[in-house]
Amino acid sequence: MDQDRASSPAPGLLAQYRSGDFFCELTSPRSDGRTELAALFRRLDGLNEEGLRRRIAVAEKELFDLGVTFAVYSDKDTIDRILPFDVLPRVITASEWKRLEAGIIQRVTAINLFLDDLYHGQRILADKVVPADLVLGNPNYREFMCGMKVPCGAYSHVCGIDLIRDQAGEFRVLEDNARTPSGVSYVVENRNLMQQFFPDLLEGSRVRPVDNYGLMLRRALHDISPAVGGDPNVVLLSPGIYNSAFFEHVFLAREMGVPLVNGRDLVVENDRVYMLTIAGRAPVDCIYRRIDDAFLDPKVFRPDSVLGVPGLMDAYRKGNVAIANAPGTGVADDKAVYAYMPRIVKYYLGEDAILPNVETVICREPDGLRYTLDNLERLVVKPVGESGGYGIILGPKATRAELDEFRAKLKADPANYISQPMIGLSVCPTLTGKGVQPRHVDLRPFAVTGAKTSVLPGGLTRVAMKEGSLVVNSSQGGGSKDTWVLE
Repeated sequence: MDQDRASSPAPGLLAQYRSGDFFCELTSPRSDGRTELAALFRRLDGLNEEGLRRRIAVAEKELFDLGVTFAVYSDKDTIDRILPFDVLPRVITASEWKRLEAGIIQRVTAINLFLDDLYHGQRILADKVVPADLVLGNPNYREFMCGMKVPCGAYSHVCGIDLIRDQAGEFRVLEDNARTPSGVSYVVENRNLMQQFFPDLLEGSRVRPVDNYGLMLRRALHDISPAVGGDPNVVLLSPGIYNSAFFEHVFLAREMGVPLVNGRDLVVENDRVYMLTIAGRAPVDCIYRRIDDAFLDPKVFRPDSVLGVPGLMDAYRKGNVAIANAPGTGVADDKAVYAYMPRIVKYYLGEDAILPNVETVICREPDGLRYTLDNLERLVVKPVGESGGYGIILGPKATRAELDEFRAKLKADPANYISQPMIGLSVCPTLTGKGVQPRHVDLRPFAVTGAKTSVLPGGLTRVAMKEGSLVVNSSQGGGSKDTWVLE
């Protein structure tokens, strides 16, 4: 790899890099980690671009050969693509991570308390902290869950909290993903890629490991399992090979050492769940499901579902099987409910939120709709139930025709939208076709909850590969970076 080093007097890899007015995850001042960041800058600057691109090409071939892909349903020309990987890492210092970890645990704790209250006493609705119709009329609210006690009081066992850093360098929560968040496989595989193909960049860096995620998840699933003693039988329930995150399902099943199944592999008898194997039927104690609520059980939810297991909810209600994440968690990651999360944290924990929200306006409220319509060209407007960057409009980047069309959608269905100010997301040096340039990034850390909540160090850093773009979602052309949390 010595050939990747620049020879004097050739300019360094980062010689032309400028972050502009945005906070840079490598070069902007930080309260700690200055020595490590400066050393990383020097290592990156000493790389030869041509040699680096050769190594990246080999690494991308490895990703494709391993099947580290995602599906793009809207693209008629292809089914699977590799997630674009950028070799220049994103660094989080020790003090930054300490605050992020505490804030994530606080938020996930409040989410689980909120869900437990919604499906039992509904105190928060009676006290008018959150509007009752916002919850009870939510399509993800499941009356089936009312009165059910879940193990450890945990509903969202795997939660992805989307964070951005603003131009002042402050982390803010952009979204909560409490249902079936994806992307953790890329966190682990990105690190594997760095260790295999770019060990010189990691050399000497005190970076916290991420290779124990499978163990974290399996421990949490054991915590909620109804099996007493021994080793509970856990399975991962996937909709199958055509799901956009199927690679991740395979990856997680392998990391946990559990069977990967689909609905046809499971059967319910006498309110117990069994897996069909060549040796006969094997009891199942816990299901990590990666299919939506609506498809879990055709007897309770969608009768036309062929992805789920008839009778599964009866076995679940009687406590004979655990399901992660619990049905009905989606009501907590609705984008309108998100706006109330600081109040939810305060209500249940008596604390201010460690991680603030992005300022959010709820269009279902008359004043909120009026404000959004009057300022549409300056705002980001999102549908409350969508994910993946679909259905949003970036006001400052939209054409007059696009604004007029969206204005009509807002007026027709205001309850479906929230609006937020356009925030200049932080940037990272990113290797592009034009050399190293700043590209906007966000961060999705993953929290795992069983008897307690643990957070995987770092998370998925998504990067907007298109110049000037603020949309980092993989479905919209975004890529990813390895995320380093310094010891």
